[in-house]
Amino acid sequence: MGIFEIIFISVSLSMDAFAVSVCKGLSMKKLDWKKAFIISGYFGVFQALMPVIGYFLGTAFSDLVTNIDHWIAFILLGIIGGNMVKESFDDEVEKRNDDVDFKTMIVLAIATSIDALAVGITFAFLKTSIILPVIFIGVITFFMSLLGIKLGNKFGDKFQNKAELLGGVILILIGLKILLEHLGII
Repeated sequence: MGIFEIIFISVSLSMDAFAVSVCKGLSMKKLDWKKAFIISGYFGVFQALMPVIGYFLGTAFSDLVTNIDHWIAFILLGIIGGNMVKESFDDEVEKRNDDVDFKTMIVLAIATSIDALAVGITFAFLKTSIILPVIFIGVITFFMSLLGIKLGNKFGDKFQNKAELLGGVILILIGLKILLEHLGII
């Protein structure tokens, strides 16, 4: 997997955290940088941790699925991307508050990083090194979350659905590329 694919995956995975960060920024009357760093830290750490967990789960089972790993990667990325696209059209307003207590943030961090677990499984099946992707995923999510908080505080939720749509489409396209490469089409 090349550096551009890793960057695209990292940005795509960060879109859920970005969208929630926009809501967090929107709920702040005045931008609180301490809270912004706490929120971004939770999201960045969990987005980096989940692929590692997924990678080790995938490695444990990789011998069983070697012949179909490209199909699994395609299906997982397609499902994650499809859900992100679907959610981008959802008009449901998410609960908004600027709390950064452990209970609130742990739930949000896990919820926004579940898809990263599946991507970690995909990395294992593709026998891709996990180190560089995890660093990129964590760092990019951290900065995308900071950006989301700033934009949410300044502009409201104008960007939330567009970010989720873009992230979903990118994941679907990467899954398709993996499948087509393994089938020898590209």
